[in-house]
Amino acid sequence: MDSNLVWLNFVDTIPVIACGCVLPIVFIWLETRRKINESRDHMQIVTTAIEKHPDMDVEELMKKISPKKKSLKEKLLSKLLWGCITTILGIGLIAFGFFLSTQEIHIAEDVQTAIGFGVVLLGIGIAFLINYAVGKKMLAKEIEAEQNNLTKQQ
Repeated sequence: MDSNLVWLNFVDTIPVIACGCVLPIVFIWLETRRKINESRDHMQIVTTAIEKHPDMDVEELMKKISPKKKSLKEKLLSKLLWGCITTILGIGLIAFGFFLSTQEIHIAEDVQTAIGFGVVLLGIGIAFLINYAVGKKMLAKEIEAEQNNLTKQQ
């Protein structure tokens, strides 16, 4: 095999390796680092508050500085949002693939790739939408109780 051909094949695989291996590792590392820094900041705040005011209620302070947990309704609406986004992206990629197939430029690999990614995104979007619909139906009473608790607290 020609060494230039081997080099070109290696260069062609670099984006695949970067997206498939390196990118997820970097995302996980960044998220872990963010959480560690966040917990360190919280502990510094609590330590400083205890040093200045030893009679302070630590539990109440932790409740105030900790991020608010999403309600069931917010979680369901997030699933609805991502379901709509991925469904629209999937339909768009499938349409783009069919558009490419009708053009005189015959790039079969691009058409198959666009349609393949479109089908995957469409499937993920439909799964999110089904998850939203089932969750909304099953958790209706819990969502209503959570809304009532929030209105009572305010």
